[in-house]
Amino acid sequence: MAAYTCSKCGMSIGTMTCGKCGKELKHSTITMPDGKTVVHVSECPDGHGKVKSPMCCGQDMTCPV
Repeated sequence: MAAYTCSKCGMSIGTMTCGKCGKELKHSTITMPDGKTVVHVSECPDGHGKVKSPMCCGQDMTCPV
């Protein structure tokens, strides 16, 4: 289960699922051609799309991979 956690306050978010197929979204990142990671995302394993990682306390929440 991909669990996102706020490093400031400890708030966490558990399972998120795809609205089309109901499968659990998997943690991933968007990487630039130069190799720099730009943003953390959650994406459907069947390719239905992706969403930016959740935010809390004004920053991206993190997810151990």
